[in-house]
Amino acid sequence: MYQFPDALRSAYESSPLAFVYYEVVDGHVIPVLVSDGFCRNAGKSREDAISWLSAGLFERIHPDDVGLVSRVSDEFMHHRGPYNIIFRRRIDPDHSALNREEVRPRYVKIHGIGKWQTMPDGTKLCVIAYDNLSRAREIVREKRESYQMFQKDRFYTDPLTGLPNLNYLHEFGQEKVNTVRTEGHMPCLIYTDICAMQSYNNQYGFEEGNRLLQLTAETMKNHFPGGLVTRGSDDHFILICALEDQKELGRRLYEVNALIRRSAQGNTLGIRSGVCPVEENAGLSEALDHAKHALRQIENDLNREVAFFSQEADNIYWRNRYIVENFGQALEKGWFRVFYHALYRVESRKIAAFEGLARWIDPTRGVISPGEFVPVLIKYHLLYRLDLYMFEQVCREVKIRNDNDLPLLPVSVNFSRQDFDHADIAQEMDRLYEKYDLDRYVDKSYFIVEITEQDLATGSERLQEQLKQIREKGYQLWLDDFGSGYSAINMFSRFEFDLIKYDMDLLHHLDDHNGENRIILKELVKMTRKLHIHTLVEGVETEEHVAFTKEIGCELAQGFYYHRPESLEEILYRVRGGEAVQPCESPEERESFRQRCWEEDSQ
Repeated sequence: MYQFPDALRSAYESSPLAFVYYEVVDGHVIPVLVSDGFCRNAGKSREDAISWLSAGLFERIHPDDVGLVSRVSDEFMHHRGPYNIIFRRRIDPDHSALNREEVRPRYVKIHGIGKWQTMPDGTKLCVIAYDNLSRAREIVREKRESYQMFQKDRFYTDPLTGLPNLNYLHEFGQEKVNTVRTEGHMPCLIYTDICAMQSYNNQYGFEEGNRLLQLTAETMKNHFPGGLVTRGSDDHFILICALEDQKELGRRLYEVNALIRRSAQGNTLGIRSGVCPVEENAGLSEALDHAKHALRQIENDLNREVAFFSQEADNIYWRNRYIVENFGQALEKGWFRVFYHALYRVESRKIAAFEGLARWIDPTRGVISPGEFVPVLIKYHLLYRLDLYMFEQVCREVKIRNDNDLPLLPVSVNFSRQDFDHADIAQEMDRLYEKYDLDRYVDKSYFIVEITEQDLATGSERLQEQLKQIREKGYQLWLDDFGSGYSAINMFSRFEFDLIKYDMDLLHHLDDHNGENRIILKELVKMTRKLHIHTLVEGVETEEHVAFTKEIGCELAQGFYYHRPESLEEILYRVRGGEAVQPCESPEERESFRQRCWEEDSQ
């Protein structure tokens, strides 16, 4: 049997950790060393512990766990599997009670983790560490119950609500997390905010505001009796509890909110909550930050009261934050570029115009797509700055196109409903037209304002008046995304358009529902031409799309079949490299097509 060197034996035996070294001799597992930590947990001397283990551990294991422990031990000792198991071990009653029939065996939960270790002389021993989970839980429970001692200590107590405060959370919050986990549940942290607390104080007074805080504290304590409810800063509360089911937890938080709103003396929206599970390798501070981020997802959405943290949502939050924080810098440093997407005359297959599209070329993140930054800019009412910036870049690049002998074709720029709430767009367009002396190169019909039907459907009278001024000043007005789900024929009686762009979904689903979109597109083109409004179909990607567009008499087409958006720099690079400019229609050809279109419709 293996003999430990004296120095090594002394070091191992004096360890406060609970572990045992075993050696397999002739197929028998023999304990050869036990630590002080193991002896203390077992309540035995070292000699008694060795004797106790030699007699067999299985007789003290709960009958329901014997089979599992036996199998795992056998596989581990024969190097066929790991030793990582939780089992119940019986605590021997004291000798005075051994003969009493009423004494029932008591068990504690033990977590055993084993590994093999090669000793200095080459002998292989296995060492198993035994963690008394039940004792750990008792210690945490004792600390939790000792909170009564701290209730009289203002350092740990919020004087208004009587709840533990942030000091207590920082000191004992992790222990609560460990307790929940030891009991077999996933711990979670909930960060709550009382909505519009400042307004509530202004309307009802600080005394009534304090009563709302006390009501919130009491309601949360009553609905989460096993949780740790703490008062955070100002109007925030932090709760640590078990997360058994997201739906059930959400329901309980909704109940808390409803009760607060019913019971408050003044009108309040109640609380909003961000919830984050506390993963095993995550700290409490990290979970608190994540819960705060989840709460920020709700913001002013009155239809949401609870938000659960997810990594995807957190990534979106940080991406959106990057967009908002760097938007001004992106404008100043020219990170936004105009990419020109060609519009083709279906009949001649020549380029008839361009659409100017915004692309954010970021030095840190690369290309940020419009699908990512446009919703963020709309949310924070910043899109008008980008749209005017894009119009100015198109104006600035007219001279560059002219100086490089590129055809000067009309260019459309997208504007949103919000833009007209923040600026006089017609006046700004005139200012920029004059700033770049554009009357030397093109008239105002060169510039096209595109606006979606969704925006027009919810637009104000101010919007309608500005769009009218835009056309009166000589700029073109196009209706974008017609047929995307908001279509209303009365648009044509409320606004005057130069062209209608039909949404790409109509073209991409031509054969759905027995080909209904074929009929719809054909009739829409026929109707708008009778109103002397030009037509364009978006999303042309195949030869079949081209053939159908020509068949229904649509004048213009746009899509990747013809062209992919590119910057002016890319265009100039190709041209200077000797590549010919794609065929573009002349102003005379453009006017000829228009006149012929109206003549055909009048016949």
